[in-house]
Amino acid sequence: MYPEKLPETIETSEEELIERAVQGDGQAFGRLYDMHMDRVYRHIFYRIGNSADTEDLTQQVFIKAWQAVGRFKKMTSPFLAWLMTISNHAVIDFYRARKDRVPLEEDTMAECALPGPEQTLEDSVTRAELVGAIRQLPPEQQQVVMLRYVEGFSGRDTAAAMQKSEEAVRIMLFRAVRRLKRTLEQTK
Repeated sequence: MYPEKLPETIETSEEELIERAVQGDGQAFGRLYDMHMDRVYRHIFYRIGNSADTEDLTQQVFIKAWQAVGRFKKMTSPFLAWLMTISNHAVIDFYRARKDRVPLEEDTMAECALPGPEQTLEDSVTRAELVGAIRQLPPEQQQVVMLRYVEGFSGRDTAAAMQKSEEAVRIMLFRAVRRLKRTLEQTK
């Protein structure tokens, strides 16, 4: 039905790539991997804080996605939200396997969250405080804050990625922001 190889010069829409991947086209899935790998990596890294483990988990996410892509239903959630759901499960499994919650290292998170050298020291301190406050949130609240504000997901896509209703996500986000505000006020 599809040619053996996708032409490199022709732009293929994400929807077409998904359709082809669902039908078993490995090259189409490879392009989807290229499109979304950085965001999946970043999402996992913010939760894990260790490059080596993040690389391993990112690969596991895409292996699981490839194995399950035939069951992907476009109507239930966007492809990236589906990948984020798989990512979240991988992070949960990672912590379960370790039987403890490994905190993100201060330096690692500060590196990710700090602006470039052109920003002022005051901005860096504010960002570092925010990262510390986010780390104090429960895991689901961390995830909702990251999906909405770091990844820029819409409310609908966040709900799909977290497998919750949009109303539940709004409430969780409200509570997370309120808790962040209290935590940040206490540090001043």
